[in-house]
Amino acid sequence: MFNFNKVNLGRLKNEKVLVTGGTGMVGKALEKIMPKATYVGSKYDLTKYDQVVELFEKVKPVCVIHLAARVSGMKGNMDAVAEHYTENVLMNTHVLEVSRIYGVKKLLSVLSTCIYPEHTSYPMVEENIHNGEPHSTNLGYGFSKRMLDVQARAYRRQYGCDFINIVPNNLFGEHDNFHLEKSHVIPSVIRKIYEAKQAGDGALKLWGTGDPLREFTYSGDLAKIIVDTFNTYEEEYPINVGCPGEYTIRDLAEMIKDILRYDGFLLWDTRLPNGQIRKPSDNSKFLEIGLKTEDDFEYTDFRKALEKTCLWFVKNYPNVRGVE
Repeated sequence: MFNFNKVNLGRLKNEKVLVTGGTGMVGKALEKIMPKATYVGSKYDLTKYDQVVELFEKVKPVCVIHLAARVSGMKGNMDAVAEHYTENVLMNTHVLEVSRIYGVKKLLSVLSTCIYPEHTSYPMVEENIHNGEPHSTNLGYGFSKRMLDVQARAYRRQYGCDFINIVPNNLFGEHDNFHLEKSHVIPSVIRKIYEAKQAGDGALKLWGTGDPLREFTYSGDLAKIIVDTFNTYEEEYPINVGCPGEYTIRDLAEMIKDILRYDGFLLWDTRLPNGQIRKPSDNSKFLEIGLKTEDDFEYTDFRKALEKTCLWFVKNYPNVRGVE
């Protein structure tokens, strides 16, 4: 666990920093470290080139951290596969192109392990990113994030742009999106279990068998990783930065059930899809580089981070993102 106040901001301390997608979960965690940066959410539609130009003209950033993306859970991705591809490609294309035009010194983008092929060796290594299609449930989103890797490397080779990409695994934390269809597994299960408890339901049905395995990284940890890799990572290829350690969806749900003290039964609807069975990522390159911050970095204990997230949700419900 680390102290936000001890993070060494390096060049980010003195430069004008723009954070796209800055009002979301990771942006909120970054704001604790870098309160002076400019955090932009949906006020600007990044799928529209003129609005991105307007944003850069107003902020005049020297450094950019690109978090903005259209993100959904499995059902949302499958229902709007084309929209997830098109909107993300447009956002990424515009942000990188305008960053080039305005002479941004460095840009860091956050990808996702959804970019990895459905059929690959485990744990997933960076060299295999383009060796096959992403899982069918993440086709549009996965390819759009993969193209961000291609665009960043292309700009580096033709224009000399210092654009880098990092690849976390499943993210969670305070200020997450708790929409029932557009959220990822942790916020979705937290909300479902909490609302089942509030309604006095004796049983709750969840998707699939509960057998798929996932790795998770706490948003506060990623915020620190972003700052450090921005200052120290100079390679053109993406690097895995997620916390290792797999949990089944069933074990995750039981853990949330325990934290929220829900006494009902969890039922699994095996007629509904599981998604990719597992996708563990290899973060050995990241660990070899080592973080250069002032304190010793350790990933936050998963159970403790999950408790913090559940506590934040309960305290702020229903005034949380995604709850209508």
